[in-house]
Amino acid sequence: MKSEKKAVVVIGAGPAGLAAAVALKKLGVEDLVVLEREDAPGGILRQCIHDGFGLTRFGESLSGPEYAGRFVDEAAKLGVDFRTGASVIGLDAGRRVTVATREGLVTYEAEAVILAMGCRERTRGALAIPGSRPSGVYTAGVAQAYMNLHNRMVGRRAVILGSGDIGMIMARRLTLEGAAVEGVYEILPHASGLPRNVAQCLDDFGIPLRLSHTVVDLRGSSRLESVTVARVDENLIPIPGTGREIPCDTLILSVGLIPENELSLQAGVALHPRTRGPLVDEFFRTSVEGIFAAGNVLQVHDLVDFVSLEAENLARAVARHLAGSLPAGGGIEVRAGEGVGYVLPARVGGKEDFTLSLRARRPDRDVALRISHGERIIKTIKFRRVLPAEMLRVQVRAADLAPSAAGSESRRPEPLEVSLTC
Repeated sequence: MKSEKKAVVVIGAGPAGLAAAVALKKLGVEDLVVLEREDAPGGILRQCIHDGFGLTRFGESLSGPEYAGRFVDEAAKLGVDFRTGASVIGLDAGRRVTVATREGLVTYEAEAVILAMGCRERTRGALAIPGSRPSGVYTAGVAQAYMNLHNRMVGRRAVILGSGDIGMIMARRLTLEGAAVEGVYEILPHASGLPRNVAQCLDDFGIPLRLSHTVVDLRGSSRLESVTVARVDENLIPIPGTGREIPCDTLILSVGLIPENELSLQAGVALHPRTRGPLVDEFFRTSVEGIFAAGNVLQVHDLVDFVSLEAENLARAVARHLAGSLPAGGGIEVRAGEGVGYVLPARVGGKEDFTLSLRARRPDRDVALRISHGERIIKTIKFRRVLPAEMLRVQVRAADLAPSAAGSESRRPEPLEVSLTC
């Protein structure tokens, strides 16, 4: 087995891995390698042919391949070492990375490892939908790959389960290709994706969005023939007698994303109970020394621009780690309070300014985001509207924390709590 030593190993060449690698090169870190299991860098962006990417990062609207191309081109100019067709099959707490390549197994011993593997989709198996097992059932990302990368039409009459962003984008894509989309059915009482996608992908094309509905049965032998949808109650339980059969040959599932965490678990990285991505501090350090994480492997983002910006911040922390200038791990716990689904980072040191990323637990209007440290409210921001689909990012100054923020020899520092209240 071939073995190499590297200063940095980046796992994944999607938007997070690309941005981190480019930023590290610009910071003077030359000894790095980016490992990608696909045959080309770019990640999920390669199949996202719609526009709307880059408005924050580049100030213009780009398609997914165009957005990825900006980083790929810059990485090429900087001489970033990409190893494509390289599947990482092992990672341990000693930062030993095992990779399967066409030439055989390779191991890398790294001073720092960056987790940038992205996320995966929930499948029918995760939902346990009753019924037969015919062809014609796809996750939204798989259907998108068939159509946009392989030029294969997935069906002619479709039902979309779940109102995630990719599902709504695929409702529009199918319609543009001549398919009939019977409707988008969402189990929650509100859309799961961004409002702009509800407007541009559904409303503009006359595709109905049915809230508080789910699929309760599939019918078909070799190919899907119909689905049964039903209303659900406030506990998301189907209501008897509300079922309606809809003839279709395709069911697209857009029911949530989960960070790719198998390698994280192999290395002993602690996971967040809500996001299922790694627990990190304000420097994107995981619970394992020298292993960092950013992008959708950490938390599922609504905008790819924020993935890139997060990865660039991670790169600065990794460069400091290599130079031995990162402060010790933070001792202040960060908690999600009332109205907040989750908040990251999970711990901070309180000696440097940092950014909190969080999501509302439910849609609401005229709310105040409050950050408290002990008995003190250190920051209040008012929002006219908050949605679970939209990530909130809040800057916090270390100077605003209570005097005990840096930690005390005699007692445990008080936690930082983030809440959304009316």
